[in-house]
Amino acid sequence: MILADKIIAERKKNGWSQEELAERIGVTRQAVSKWEGAQTTPDLQKLLQMSKVFGVSADYLLKDEYDAPDYIPTVEEEVSTIRKVSMEEANDFLKVKKETAPKIAFGVLLCMISPIALFILGVSGELGMIPLSEDAAGGLGMIILLVIVAAASAIFISCGAKTKTYEFLEKEQIETEYGVTGMVKERKKQYEAQYTRYNILGTVICILGVVPLFAFAMFSEDDFIAVIMISLLFIIEAIGVRFFIIAGINNASFDKLLQEGDYTIKEKTKSPVVSVVTTVYWLVVTAIFLAICLPTNKWEYAAIIWPVAGVLFGAVLAIVKLFDNKQK
Repeated sequence: MILADKIIAERKKNGWSQEELAERIGVTRQAVSKWEGAQTTPDLQKLLQMSKVFGVSADYLLKDEYDAPDYIPTVEEEVSTIRKVSMEEANDFLKVKKETAPKIAFGVLLCMISPIALFILGVSGELGMIPLSEDAAGGLGMIILLVIVAAASAIFISCGAKTKTYEFLEKEQIETEYGVTGMVKERKKQYEAQYTRYNILGTVICILGVVPLFAFAMFSEDDFIAVIMISLLFIIEAIGVRFFIIAGINNASFDKLLQEGDYTIKEKTKSPVVSVVTTVYWLVVTAIFLAICLPTNKWEYAAIIWPVAGVLFGAVLAIVKLFDNKQK
């Protein structure tokens, strides 16, 4: 039996089309067709790949006198510990992420605007604009803040439960079944225009969010108006961030399946240092915020801590990554 016949026999035995075999060894379908037609012969590297894919020895493929293949572990058996993602799983995952992205974005929006009632009530009580003492107004504002954050937390937990099944895509090396990669790449390409549009909208809105503050600085010095402008800033920034989050979640879902961007095999095997530092950083920022606000009851003014912490977080993260890479 010649090489061409052996390739045909092994391919059919595994139930693969020429295109499927070509994808497994990284060549075109036309190349496989020419091998099977004895028009050309594969080079040594491709022969070795085929021997692993078919689960036979290279000698069996190369030597015409070998009619019975010697069994060796196939590529699939060698990497059997790698999680495989079927077409159905990939479609379900993309569907779930598309459904939960707007909900998560709305939850973040609620968190960002949650201090607004606290700001307005606190200043209103301090200025005597409402029939409540400053402490009572601040307490009511805090209750409203906690209710809004609780609602946002419920959204996050609900969305997390829906995507929990697919957590392995972020942490484990995966292998997609035939056709999945092509489907995901096509859908990512189709999403590119919306991804760009949402990022542009988010950027423009966030930049314009500071306009109310500049307008206030130019024409007024009233404390109540200042708080209204700060509140408006939070609302505008929250709307802008919403676009970033929806675009980011949807685009990341494609990257997870393709193992690209922040979800390459290299990224998945990185140490957890960055994640730990991130958690500790925001816990410390929260502690500082509460340490300042609880004794003074100046919640509306201490809110500046959050945008400052957000700006500094990028620098802290860059330093941590640099140190972590250097240690490795």
